[in-house]
Amino acid sequence: MGATGPDAMPCRCGCTAADAAAHAVANALAVDDLDHALDIGLLELRPCPACTPGCRQSILEAAAARRFALAARERYRAREARLVQRAAERAARRRPPAPTALPPAAAAALARAKARAAKP
Repeated sequence: MGATGPDAMPCRCGCTAADAAAHAVANALAVDDLDHALDIGLLELRPCPACTPGCRQSILEAAAARRFALAARERYRAREARLVQRAAERAARRRPPAPTALPPAAAAALARAKARAAKP
C-alpha cells in the first residue's frame, strides 16, 4: 500500500506507511476502543494518505461523530446550567419579602397588649 518506514506500524487495511499515529487510531477503532483512539489523538490527527479510502473515511467519520457528541454534551451542560439559574431566579421571586418593622400604630397596640399581659 505505502512505503515502509522505520516507525511503520501496519494498519488494519494493510497499509505499512510510516504514519504510526493514524494506524494506531485506525487499529483502536477496529476493535471499538474509542477511549484509546481518543487518547492517542483521534480528534487531532489526519488519516494516513496511503491507507485505503475506506480506512481513511472511517477515521474521519469517527472523529466527526465524536466532535458532534462532545458538542452535544456541551450544549446539554449549558442548558442544564440555564435551567438551574432560572429555577433559582424563580425561587427568589417566590420568597416572601423580608419582615419589616411594624407600622407605628401596630407597634403601639402590640406594646399595650404586652403590657396588659405582663400585669398580674
